[in-house]
Amino acid sequence: MADVEGFEDLRPLVFAIAYRILGTVSEAEDAVQETWLRYEASGVEPDSLKSYLATIVTRVSIDVLRSARMRRETYVGPWFPEPVLTDVQPGDRSADVLTGDPAAAAELADSVSMAALLLLERLSPLERAVFVMREVFRFDYDDVAAAVGRSEPACRQLAARARRHMEQGKPRFEADRRKREELADRFFDALSAGDLDALQALLAADVEAVNDGGGVAGGAGGTFGAERAARILLAAVPPLLAAGASMERREINGHPGAVMHDHVGDIVGTWTLEILDDKVIGIRSITSPSKLQHLGPVGDLRTALKRRQAARRAQRGER
Repeated sequence: MADVEGFEDLRPLVFAIAYRILGTVSEAEDAVQETWLRYEASGVEPDSLKSYLATIVTRVSIDVLRSARMRRETYVGPWFPEPVLTDVQPGDRSADVLTGDPAAAAELADSVSMAALLLLERLSPLERAVFVMREVFRFDYDDVAAAVGRSEPACRQLAARARRHMEQGKPRFEADRRKREELADRFFDALSAGDLDALQALLAADVEAVNDGGGVAGGAGGTFGAERAARILLAAVPPLLAAGASMERREINGHPGAVMHDHVGDIVGTWTLEILDDKVIGIRSITSPSKLQHLGPVGDLRTALKRRQAARRAQRGER
């Protein structure tokens, strides 16, 4: 008989594994459900429920990832993982991707950053699964081998290759969380106030501002100089706020960020900041409606932009 209580205790871990392998909340939630169904139907009473469930969800996720990779290759514009709120508050619909382990929170937060998940996208499905199980969650190689259907020596080779790829592209971030939050507060204050000089001073000379709109909502962005990036940001955001939108400061994928709401409170986007050496080096925004649904009611960004245009015209005294 399936251990319902044991499964629920381990659900955050099962989801966390699936999310890191798949990069989407919806697919990860489906993988968790499929893991439960297979466990329930198996009639097995494993010695280690944790290892058993990790094995099942990894196998399920590998199968899903193999079918998803082709869809991502034809995706319109930049592709980012679906954002998750990692400062989970009462009422949030995001699952706990940090597995509820305070002792490992900092390390696990780094592994769920947008940059880390994008690096994982470069790995093969097997490399990605082995890296997540071994390097992120520290499962023994016998558990990893059982999950991916390879020998332990083969898994060691896969892990070494994955580590090498990840280290080669590993981004550098400000390690002090307090410093990151303080700079992020200054960034969003300057952005909301429309303060060009203050905003420009916070941006790196080669700041990258990229948006995943899925070809539906918002542009793609790119790499800009600090002044141009600041002007683009100020042309986009303060008029939205003047038209009734709001920005809610949150931690997203382990980094400082914000959730953008329209005038009725529905979500129209998320922002994540990457910070190093007292500068914002990267801004990753997501406005694709399909990637925001797990966070709450989703608004129409195009309607919000029309309201922004109307607000601009009103400021200029136009009809």
